[in-house]
Amino acid sequence: MNKVILTVIILVLISCGKADTTKTGTESGDDQANDTEGQAKSKSPRTASMANIGPAHIHIDYSSPSVRGRTIWGGLVSYGEVWATSAHKATNINFPNDVRINGEVVPKGKYALFTIPEKDEWTIIINKNWDQHLADDYDQAEDLLRFKVNPEQLDQVQEALKYEVISGDGNNGGISMSWDKLKVSFAVEVI
Repeated sequence: MNKVILTVIILVLISCGKADTTKTGTESGDDQANDTEGQAKSKSPRTASMANIGPAHIHIDYSSPSVRGRTIWGGLVSYGEVWATSAHKATNINFPNDVRINGEVVPKGKYALFTIPEKDEWTIIINKNWDQHLADDYDQAEDLLRFKVNPEQLDQVQEALKYEVISGDGNNGGISMSWDKLKVSFAVEVI
């Protein structure tokens, strides 16, 4: 009987100690990498930023690419061209209340957020068609609002593209996007 128990224990230990040596295929595109479990993992994961400005819970959904040693401004992101300000799909922003941006009323709803980067001045675009693939589907006729902002230089590199909804005083706040060594921001007032 002891031999049977010993044999069962040895077999259990051997079977538990076997490692899975099979490999999972991954996509070879720039936006894919292996994680520790051998599964494909996006180098530009979907993420979100959200916070309340006054009574409004503002939500931004975007993909967050990383610098990874690349030249971003004037390289990966061209100057003077409409950019989805994200990877994969256009950034979308949801305002559950009417807001005022750059002196203009933006009715409550979900919108795409695009930019046109330049060295000294960026154009921020709020577009009515929130569900777009990058700038491929972009149509200027769908723009609700366009305005200019000046980029700020950051002291340190922001490796992954990052949006922030910033709560301020009362119904005032802001939205910012930081990546590489630049940050662009604009004020938002909930009305």
